[in-house]
Amino acid sequence: MTPEVALETRNQMLRDGYCIVDDILTAEFLQELRDETERLIAEHEEPKEMVYQGQHVNVHGAHNPHIQKLLEWKPSRDALEQLGFGDFAASGGIIILTKEAGGPPLYWHQDWMRWNDPLSCSPWPQTIFLNYYLSDTTRENGCLKVIPGTHLKRIDLHNQLVPAHEQGARFLPEDDPIMFSDHPDQVDIFAKAGSLVIADARLLHAAHNNTTDKRRTLILAWHSRPNTVPDYWDDEIPEPIANRDENGNYPGSRIPGDFLKA
Repeated sequence: MTPEVALETRNQMLRDGYCIVDDILTAEFLQELRDETERLIAEHEEPKEMVYQGQHVNVHGAHNPHIQKLLEWKPSRDALEQLGFGDFAASGGIIILTKEAGGPPLYWHQDWMRWNDPLSCSPWPQTIFLNYYLSDTTRENGCLKVIPGTHLKRIDLHNQLVPAHEQGARFLPEDDPIMFSDHPDQVDIFAKAGSLVIADARLLHAAHNNTTDKRRTLILAWHSRPNTVPDYWDDEIPEPIANRDENGNYPGSRIPGDFLKA
């Protein structure tokens, strides 16, 4: 991408909490990943508690050459570098997530697990997820939906949500009126096969149900950066971060605390 496009895309990421990089996968590698994910899914039995996330297949790159190739994929690394996110490192593994044919929606949640840490109020991303889409996404097949800006600003929904995943949300009834609601500020993300959606772990996101007869698959890879101010940041540093004790003990938490302001 050009420097101008990279700056615009990074600014969107900082402001909205997500961005899209199109055509990150070649047609050949896209088909390779489709074939490999289908093979892995066929060998996997979806746990009942994962019904809202669909297939939830964890694969470590060291154990699978196709996944390692993705984690080292140069166009992805180049895109991160161009965005100023070159100091993000992959966790070493991925998760294959699906919306099965006729599958239910995914509940609203955010994935930041360090809400007691002053870094929670950073105006830049510290942990991001990279979603590689292996098929086009639509409202009908369960596309991702996000509420822009909720990585930095508390809204009423934050105070109404059941904690994510294993801490409660996986065991909800599908008709929960809050967790599976539509929000007036939500944005549906229609991603093309081979595209990459990057989002801040703090961003509120969910997914629609899949009303089609075909599976919708993505590969999710987590990336994190050092607990430092990024090189591109030349604006004010929030006081809690400027005064943060690098050796402080900040117990992990999925529940937003005082660092997320309204």
